[in-house]
Amino acid sequence: MLKKISVDHLRTGMYIKEFCGSWMEHPFWRSQFVLDDPNDIQRIRSSSIREVWIDTAKGRDVERPEQGVSESRSEAEVDATLAEAARAQRQTSPSTTREELTRAAAIYAKGRQAVSDMFGEARMGKAVDTVVARKVVEEISDSVTRNAGALISLARLKTADEYTYMHSVAVCALMIALARQLELDEEAVHAAGMAGLMHDLGKALMPMEVLNKPGRLTEEEFAIIKRHPEEGHRMLLQAGSAVDATTLDVCLHHHEKTDGSGYPHGLKDAQISLHAKMGAVCDVYDAITSNRPYKAGWDPAESIRKMAEWTEGHFDQRIFHAFVKSLGIYPVGSLVRLESGKLGVVVEQSRASLLKPIVKVFYSTKSKARIAPKLVDLSHTTCQDAVADREDPAQWNFPDLNELWSDGHAAY
Repeated sequence: MLKKISVDHLRTGMYIKEFCGSWMEHPFWRSQFVLDDPNDIQRIRSSSIREVWIDTAKGRDVERPEQGVSESRSEAEVDATLAEAARAQRQTSPSTTREELTRAAAIYAKGRQAVSDMFGEARMGKAVDTVVARKVVEEISDSVTRNAGALISLARLKTADEYTYMHSVAVCALMIALARQLELDEEAVHAAGMAGLMHDLGKALMPMEVLNKPGRLTEEEFAIIKRHPEEGHRMLLQAGSAVDATTLDVCLHHHEKTDGSGYPHGLKDAQISLHAKMGAVCDVYDAITSNRPYKAGWDPAESIRKMAEWTEGHFDQRIFHAFVKSLGIYPVGSLVRLESGKLGVVVEQSRASLLKPIVKVFYSTKSKARIAPKLVDLSHTTCQDAVADREDPAQWNFPDLNELWSDGHAAY
């Protein structure tokens, strides 16, 4: 039986099934193991992780289950969070994902080069070129306005080697989409995009052997990486009035959490600005959906659900709900199983409901065989099918999954 418990109730002999928090922040390479070393308990309690899932069939149970334990209620709370986010109408796009993909791919490539140059100049001590950055943000903003799913979904396909640069482009696009969903004015939307593009500039000064390490960071290495917000803030200050207050704020505070457990200043809810809270959500989503040297990215729909588990204490609820509306409960690229037994990949959000996307079905679990790909709008009044659940792509190993939704643009 799976149980979610507070880290205060951890005991040796328990089987850790999963950490309830960002996989980037817990101190272990493994995520499932028997807790047999008392020092490991202390390491967990010293981290930002506040709850874990244990499997009582494989290890010790809690001594007093009534304290710190949340079983089906926790799953219900996550479902309620997503259901609440899905109730309100999402903003619609004037073009489809398919129509925008070619333009988005070109913008993606230009953005990658611009950020690479920006990081290179930062390493050499040169001032940030805000003129180029503004042009990149404008093009990304135009693409997101036409269709948010296209560029954001393409950016998720970045390789582990280009993560540092393309993460900035992805967060820029996510920030713009979120700002529009929050109905911020155009000045604030542009400021959000600039902040997203430059939020990780401090990583340009991090040691490459730590930044690109193909494995879990040690506590000492993580302490080094945690300096990047302040390093980036310092570099941006050198640009003077060319960098606005929003960019400075998000660069410095995108790792703060509403419960005060973030860094570098341990700010709490009301102390964190709107844009910094937005940056926290966008930064985490792109990080967990991207392939890294030490971990494959999660499926978009699985990532949304994971983040819903972390909202309390990590993210601002209102901002997270708006983020879900901007991407969908099942973002583009998500693998889903329909009630008919068919598997499909999400290619577009429908205008009617976040729970009823447009999917491209291509596999039958009943016949255990591929079928001719077909677009199905689950929100259409004549459609009798519906999403039954998310599916883990790793369990199916469809080599062409990304090509199915991106129409061949997955190579970008």
